Amino acid sequence: MKICVRCILPSSFPGIKFDAAGICNHCRKGKGPSYDAICAYSGGKDSSYTLKILRERYGLRIIALVFDNHFISPAAWENVQAVADGLQVDVVRFRPPWPPLRRFFAAAAKEDIFPAAALLRASSICTGCISLVKSLTIKTAVEMEIPLAAYGWSPGQAPIQAAIMKTNPSQVRQNQTSIRKAFPKPISCELNPYLLPESHYEFYKDRFPINIHPLAFFEYEEEAIKAELRDLGWRAPEDTDSNSTNCLLNAFANRVHLERHNFHPYVLEIANMVRQGVMSRQEGIDKIYNSRQDEKMIVFAKDKLGL
Repeated sequence: MKICVRCILPSSFPGIKFDAAGICNHCRKGKGPSYDAICAYSGGKDSSYTLKILRERYGLRIIALVFDNHFISPAAWENVQAVADGLQVDVVRFRPPWPPLRRFFAAAAKEDIFPAAALLRASSICTGCISLVKSLTIKTAVEMEIPLAAYGWSPGQAPIQAAIMKTNPSQVRQNQTSIRKAFPKPISCELNPYLLPESHYEFYKDRFPINIHPLAFFEYEEEAIKAELRDLGWRAPEDTDSNSTNCLLNAFANRVHLERHNFHPYVLEIANMVRQGVMSRQEGIDKIYNSRQDEKMIVFAKDKLGL
């Protein structure tokens, strides 16, 4: 008969469950989470501002999860450190080994492996990357019993109706099954460490977090946001393309999408922001049609991926 390693409840006690460490569900509930929220963090403008809102306005205990995709710019790393230190937020840097990640991104670059609806909102490469970010964020929230999972979506990236949404095992399992099916089996198998194992859906079914993206509720003006972040030591990077404040892969991802579909992968997001009045039409035109991509940045990413 199994007995809880922290108290004395036995496996025969009605409704009892044990985690991998042998601790029963009654002890876990009594302890409570160490953090109020986990924030998917990149060092970019929007996720930095999200972190600032949650920490300064609401006083939440936050752990920031940085997915190191091997393309985060040096300036973005400096911003991660400056903002996290300024807000006194714990940071976890998650860095998968390069060989499987290279195969993952290369597969997403070579063909459209995601549904057409997803490719209206982002490039195939970015869709793959953010799928891993969301998976790791939810996986960590479930394992650490963190009730909120925060993302720095701009008002144009996600509708306000989805600004607060309770996740559940069925929904997450469906999303992760879609990720697995999108890639060839050898690559899909390499994703296992970053996706939820099947046991989590039953054993941790009561721990699935509430997704939030606070920028849907606040006035969004890019220059004002940058000005607030400067007080924390955040600086606008000069080593990324015009549509990103953190990623060196983005310019190449944009180019691939444009050549394949003949429209910019950010155009729907920017059009939504223009429609909502958070950006002028001319600003939107400048961002999508008048900005020039650094060819050296595109060549760098393409060469790194071996394409």
